[in-house]
Amino acid sequence: MAITVVPSRCPQNHRCPALRYCPTGALTQDGHGAPVVDAGKCIDCGACTAACAMGALRDAT
Repeated sequence: MAITVVPSRCPQNHRCPALRYCPTGALTQDGHGAPVVDAGKCIDCGACTAACAMGALRDAT
């Protein structure tokens, strides 16, 4: 998995809009906290990174 979450860039005050763009459901969120990437489901497609306006989701490669 190469997608990482940078919590300091995530406002953590709303439902993460990038969740709906993940085609495999690898991105989850507990309440309004920073999203979490499930490495077993992530296919590194980049849909979530493109959808995150805050730059909190990044391709680490």
